[in-house]
Amino acid sequence: MIVLGCNGFTRIADIFAEHFGLVGIDKHYIIGHDAGASLLVDGKLVAAVEEERLNRIKKTSDFPFNSVNWVLEHAGIQFSDIDLIAVPWNFSGEVFDMTLGGVAAMPGEPAQKIDFLRRMGALFTGALSHEAVLADFAARTGFSPDPDKVVFVPHHLAHATTGYYVSGMEDTAFLISDGRAEIFSSMMGEFRDGKIRIFEESTITGNDSIGILFNSITRFLGFVPNMDEYKVMGLAGFAEPPSPNPFLEHVVELHDNGRYTLHLPPADLHNTRYVDPLLEQHFGPLQDTVEYKAGIAAAAQEMLGVVTNHQLRALEAKTDLDHLLFEGGVALNCLNNTQLFEGSRFTDMEVSFAASDTGIVIGAAAYAWANHPDNVGKVKTPEPVTPYLGPEYDAETTERTLREFADRVNWTRLSEDEIVDQVAKLLTEKVIIGWHQGRIEHGPRALGHRSILANPKFPDIKDVINTRVKHREPFRPFAPLVLEPDAPKVFEMGRKTRSPYMTFVFPVRPEFHDIIPGATHVDGTSRIQTINDQDTPLLAALLRKFTALTDVPCLINTSFNVAGEPIVCTPADALNCFLGTEIDYLVLGNYLVTKADESA
Repeated sequence: MIVLGCNGFTRIADIFAEHFGLVGIDKHYIIGHDAGASLLVDGKLVAAVEEERLNRIKKTSDFPFNSVNWVLEHAGIQFSDIDLIAVPWNFSGEVFDMTLGGVAAMPGEPAQKIDFLRRMGALFTGALSHEAVLADFAARTGFSPDPDKVVFVPHHLAHATTGYYVSGMEDTAFLISDGRAEIFSSMMGEFRDGKIRIFEESTITGNDSIGILFNSITRFLGFVPNMDEYKVMGLAGFAEPPSPNPFLEHVVELHDNGRYTLHLPPADLHNTRYVDPLLEQHFGPLQDTVEYKAGIAAAAQEMLGVVTNHQLRALEAKTDLDHLLFEGGVALNCLNNTQLFEGSRFTDMEVSFAASDTGIVIGAAAYAWANHPDNVGKVKTPEPVTPYLGPEYDAETTERTLREFADRVNWTRLSEDEIVDQVAKLLTEKVIIGWHQGRIEHGPRALGHRSILANPKFPDIKDVINTRVKHREPFRPFAPLVLEPDAPKVFEMGRKTRSPYMTFVFPVRPEFHDIIPGATHVDGTSRIQTINDQDTPLLAALLRKFTALTDVPCLINTSFNVAGEPIVCTPADALNCFLGTEIDYLVLGNYLVTKADESA
């Protein structure tokens, strides 16, 4: 059975702009961002890629035309071969009726409600309804799918199934939290014997979304919502939360069953800054200083922890399972993840490499496959899923691309052993290296196939990378790579033994503060990526050689891109980024590349 997962809408950005005024940083604020496609063949995930990596528009919400074509081409499959198409949204007639009921209950004059219904109607009929999705697919691909072969998977079930499928489909409890789905923003439940159960009494409405509130705080602080929330998390390390915390005193109200409500002004899609007056009321007028912003960030981080911990306590009471999955955009807050797990009774907690909306194409496809009548009761646990699911480029393609840049770069082809030896020696100095290997990773974080590498022993290397390469805020920290067996020696891992996807944060052991200062945040922690010989053999060999030369057990790993651009995908993307920044060396597969006006 062949299942295509597909997320993205051709007209949704235009509809939000025309009918709701959402433009600029709010363009991809609500629905359809992180567009992409995946392909399952007989239950095995053979390919997945985010549309932004191919169309080069960060957080794009467009129909994933390039992604769909690539996953099919990669597998040698035609549209006519597809058995099911899985869409990770289900804006059904029932959802529309519930939306109507919500509008009726809103405060405001009848004329305002009628206007809002008009705008919501344009959104449903123009992009979100089943009919609109089918028409969009046909218009963009030239293939008209059989409606009976299209499975519309509720958004949060897609999130849950992503984690379930990627982790190996073991019995597990789960917590999902993000901005909002069709109606809800958070739910919890469990997978048991291949069946999903939702704890309906614990679902959270979209009106009480902790994710959307965090989006609003992100925007208030001058960042891009639904993209830069990790900057707020990073800023939180520069301050202690105020006591009492205004969010916990005046905004959040906790209830039984892990539920909560938020006391906020009525949402106004015509004015995305409707929460700003509340923030200024409790924190004072906006000031463009790290001190002011860090204070709000610390308060927001504490609030997020209190709310999700409240949900987790309820989940613990509702399930006897020992394994926990946390998925959805809120699960990208790795600082919160560590505290949640360490304070829980669960024996393990996983956050997948595709916990945000990048992964719902995987979860939707897996859900459609596992719940098809031909597969119910027959589905076997899939093989371990790697994040390295996107395009890769062979030596012939790489060398052809290098020749196109021949007036600006020099290159040498080396063996893998020579790459390891030479790059490890280069990294003993204060240099920055672009690293482009194999299939591109899926998800929001570079995991060693499209990375920028540097030596963390230099205290100012963070400033060098932020200013010379990334062109981003100076307070932003960088993540260290560490070999899995060495991680507990360098970091206080608690009950975790590995963190392969940068989804947890750990304190750096005191004896290593002076050894890896460039990868240690101001609060003494690091968001680590553990690697091993099985998943990333070349990178593991490089780190092992580098450690032998320097006695430094980590390398800085940050995404291979500049601020505001997607992670590089093709060799040409990598070369353009290399030439447009002060990256010192570029490794393209087995090619070591330097700039033509410099010598290696």
